[in-house]
Amino acid sequence: MSVHRSFLFVPGNNPRRVEKALAAGADAVILDLEDAVPVAEKVATRGAVVAALGHPRDCLGYLRVNALGTEWCYADLLAAVAPGVDGIVLPKVETPEGLYAIDWLIGELERSRGLPHRAIDLIPIVETGKGLAALPTVLAAGTRVKRVAFGAADFTLDMNMVWTRDETELAAARAAVVLASRVAGIEPPIDTVWARLKDGEGYRASVETSRRVGFQGRLCIHPDQLAVVHEVFTPSDEAYARAQRIVTAFRDAEAAGSASIQVDGQFVDYPIVEQARRTVAMVERIRARRAA
Repeated sequence: MSVHRSFLFVPGNNPRRVEKALAAGADAVILDLEDAVPVAEKVATRGAVVAALGHPRDCLGYLRVNALGTEWCYADLLAAVAPGVDGIVLPKVETPEGLYAIDWLIGELERSRGLPHRAIDLIPIVETGKGLAALPTVLAAGTRVKRVAFGAADFTLDMNMVWTRDETELAAARAAVVLASRVAGIEPPIDTVWARLKDGEGYRASVETSRRVGFQGRLCIHPDQLAVVHEVFTPSDEAYARAQRIVTAFRDAEAAGSASIQVDGQFVDYPIVEQARRTVAMVERIRARRAA
């Protein structure tokens, strides 16, 4: 089963960096056709990134296409729906109609090319005020979307905000993305990149905030960021062992007719045991990925 703690961006037009990124240990790598690729190289880069994802690797492989409404989006999608591509990252999603159109096109390409139905994952990025305001209706569009991502760089630009080190200005937007995802019944979202590459202390604090407020992972722009993301979003051995004790003790108590007990001095009822089950399941998914 896949794990989605880290999504590492890499410019699609740099073969050496693509090769290094695919071997860096991320849960997923996003080969970029959008902001990281100059206009003059966008067309030529399409075939290269699809070919790169056709090679064996031990991570998920995504392509970030150009936004709907640009002159490159349609041809990007024509290239991206191909064997070896695990998913497509769609920037600047703002309307349910736009997301539905992209989902429909991907589905038709899957069908015509003999790929399984909804084989290609689709991750929209919330990057504008309009996109954030429309997110509940966007996620109600009935598409293949299982999780969304939040992009603070474009969002703060759009909103005329100053993206500060402590990121307090992002709190409301982060909460809205997490809430909309939960209401839609999809997975927890993926949080934004961190651009201050030399500020490791600030980065760790930012990643810990993401975990606390309900995200399941982070977008990354450098391989050195992966270790912190994996540490923060992976339950510790102690947390795993405690979660196992809670699950086992509650199962035994429930069989005996009780739904409230104490484990290690903590009161445990259904919400606590459900969190423990999630912890156990997460660790087991991570271990299964390592063993694969």
